[in-house]
Amino acid sequence: MDEGEADASASGTFVQSFARGLGVIRAFDAEHPELSLSEVARRAELTRAAARRFLLTLETLGYVRSDGRSFALTPRVLELGFSYLSALSLPEVVQPHLERLSREVDESVSAGVLDGTDIVYVARVPTRRIMSVRITIGTRFPAYATSIGRALLAGLPDAAVDAVLEASDLRAFTDHTLADRGSIRYELVRVREQGWAFVDGELESGLRSIAVPLHDRDGAVTAAINVSSSTTRDSAEHQIERYVPALLRTGAAIDAELRLV
Repeated sequence: MDEGEADASASGTFVQSFARGLGVIRAFDAEHPELSLSEVARRAELTRAAARRFLLTLETLGYVRSDGRSFALTPRVLELGFSYLSALSLPEVVQPHLERLSREVDESVSAGVLDGTDIVYVARVPTRRIMSVRITIGTRFPAYATSIGRALLAGLPDAAVDAVLEASDLRAFTDHTLADRGSIRYELVRVREQGWAFVDGELESGLRSIAVPLHDRDGAVTAAINVSSSTTRDSAEHQIERYVPALLRTGAAIDAELRLV
C-alpha cells in the first residue's frame, strides 16, 4: 500500500477489496496475457483463495475468461479505459497529425501523457517494430528514461519534477541510461531551453527517440509526441536535423487545434 492508499485507509475511505480486484486485472500485461491461479495470486500479492474469488467474479462480469487451467482478460476490460479516452479529446485530435508525420519521416510516431512516474501511450502510428517490447495504446514506460517523458517533465515546475523523480525507481536499462537525479535534472534544463528531448539508447539499446511537448489552451504542457528510430539507420545528428523540424511543425499544428477544443 503506497502513501496515498495508507492515508485513504486511515480516513476510512479506502475500499481494500476494490483495490485488490484492480490488482488482479493489473496482474495481466503484454508479457503475461494468460496466467494460472497461482501466478495471479503471486503477481497480485493475494492468497490463492482470494485470487480465485476475484477471478471468478471478474469472469462472471465478463472481464476474464478461463479454459479451466489458465485465465486471461477479455476485450471487455477496454470498457474500463474508454470512459477516460472518450472524455479525452487528445487522441482524436492527435491521430491524423501523427499519421501525416509518420508518412513524412517514415518512422513510428506516438503521443503520450504523464501518469504518476510513467508515460502512457494514448495514440500511435507504428511503421516497423524496433523495440523488443510491443508498444500499444496504454503501454507504460518510466518517464525519466523516455523522450516523451522528458518533454513532459521539462514542462513541470521544479517541485513537481523533484516529486516525480523521488517517486521513480531509477535504474539503468542500458549503459547509456541517465539514472541519477542530478543528471536527469540537468538534461531537463536542456530540454526546456531547446524545446525538444532526445534519448539515444537509454530505454533500449539501438533505439533513438525525439519528442516535443504539446500545450493546452492555457499554454501548459499536457502531452508530447515523438519519433522513434533505429540507431542503425542514420546518424544521431542527421536524425535530429531531419526529425526535429517535422516534430515542431506537427506540435504547433496540434497545439493550434487543441486551443479550439
